[in-house]
Amino acid sequence: MANPGYGKRSAPDERPRTGRDFAHLRPRDAAVAAYIDQLPDGSDISVKTLAKHLPYGQCALRTTLNRLQDAGHLRRGSECVIKEEIMFWVTRTFFSRTAREHEWWNAYIRGDVPPDQPQRPTRSRAFILLAALGRTAPMLSLSAADCARLEPQVSEWFARGATEAELLHALTGGLPSPVHCAARLVERRLRDKLPPERVIPGPRTVLRTLECGECGVPGPAEALLGGLCRPCRGASPAPPAGPPGAVQPPGVRDRMNTVRAGLIPRSERAHPHKGRTYP
Repeated sequence: MANPGYGKRSAPDERPRTGRDFAHLRPRDAAVAAYIDQLPDGSDISVKTLAKHLPYGQCALRTTLNRLQDAGHLRRGSECVIKEEIMFWVTRTFFSRTAREHEWWNAYIRGDVPPDQPQRPTRSRAFILLAALGRTAPMLSLSAADCARLEPQVSEWFARGATEAELLHALTGGLPSPVHCAARLVERRLRDKLPPERVIPGPRTVLRTLECGECGVPGPAEALLGGLCRPCRGASPAPPAGPPGAVQPPGVRDRMNTVRAGLIPRSERAHPHKGRTYP
């Protein structure tokens, strides 16, 4: 494991693992990606540490991590965290089992990535708590109809910031014996012990930055296409000039030299009319 706060961080909304998650990669890259995927968050996945556990050298692992970055599985960067009212930056490697496009990584760095496959639970959090209430206090076992009827009241508790532990304590603490009507008792306690509305803090600003996978220079996600800065990506090829098939400026001189080399000197040309007689 890396130092607290550092190391691997799994990307959100990952699909379930399959045997072909990394089948599109080269064999060595796929083996390293599968190994990293199995590690828990916070693991040290630097090339030095990986070389101690995998049968590859540091140079080979550095090349593999760059390929995983290019394939959309990995990004290196830093994130600002708050601990005991102190803000500090930690180095992290973000890993995604699912290959992601450059735009997805940009959105993730901004903190506004939508889920790939949103799934709506079949039962709400409130319904599940009511249905399991009898496991904590058998005298408060409720029917499905009672759970559905009391569900909005429990949801209101959650909306006001209450936790499951607080709800269970309010519903099961100091129960009379016997309980003649569990549903009515739960309904009364939910109404009488409803907590006041709590001020919910606004969304936390996500402070993250990425680093070039080649030279380590930090920069905004928009400038690190494929995880590389502009100097490491190299100069972009200039668009072709002229109509389709036209010889580009760098090759004009070579093309003309080839044409000249194929010309027949004037002195060696045949003269079809020389020596002919006409009737």
